Amino acid sequence: MTDTAKLGLPLVAAAQAQKHVTVNESLTRLDALVQLSLASVGGTVPPGSPSEGEAHGVGVGASGDWSGQDGKLAVFANGGWVFLAPQAGWQGWADGARVQFDGADWVEGAGALSPNGAGFVHRTVEVDHAVQAGVSSVVSSVIPANTVVYGVTGRVLADVGGATGLELGVAGAADRYGSGIGVVAGSWMRGLTGQPLTYYADTDLVLTALGGVFDGSGTVRLAVHLAELTLPRA
Repeated sequence: MTDTAKLGLPLVAAAQAQKHVTVNESLTRLDALVQLSLASVGGTVPPGSPSEGEAHGVGVGASGDWSGQDGKLAVFANGGWVFLAPQAGWQGWADGARVQFDGADWVEGAGALSPNGAGFVHRTVEVDHAVQAGVSSVVSSVIPANTVVYGVTGRVLADVGGATGLELGVAGAADRYGSGIGVVAGSWMRGLTGQPLTYYADTDLVLTALGGVFDGSGTVRLAVHLAELTLPRA
């Protein structure tokens, strides 16, 4: 055996010359894989100026230096790309979220996965919204279709002008996720759905002004906490 079974680390051979080369290669791979942080998942074109140790989950149809390496982990080491085959169950961090490899794809927020990739997935969709002028301000399609929403949280990043407070909800239920919410920077909201609620189409969140009309100033950061059921592969 020339490589370890799980991480593919090169092993030193008996009576091998320049053993340090093999040892350093193993340490480089360990440095990339332990506490795995992925710069991207699903990309097919290598970045133009990668940093040493940078790792990517290569997507289908890769080109350039990644050609023929679909599904592999591409690690930039010693000025070139090293490719490693991830195994089902490997976990990492990408775009601020935990990801897990299901044997074919990196899945964000997977809590439970079937052998063929059907998942019970929990994730959070976060957006910074510049409040629009008017009685209400719409955050377009922030709730994805076919998801179960447990609640919405948020924080005012910059003072919202023209109102003394605000409500957060959806069309037809203006205060579903909160009412009487402050408008000064630092104000926060935590709206829990009484019973987890399913949205079958992409859905807007709506901020409604209380005690006035929004004047077009202010920024609110919103986070939708949700679950979704992903399909098994054919």
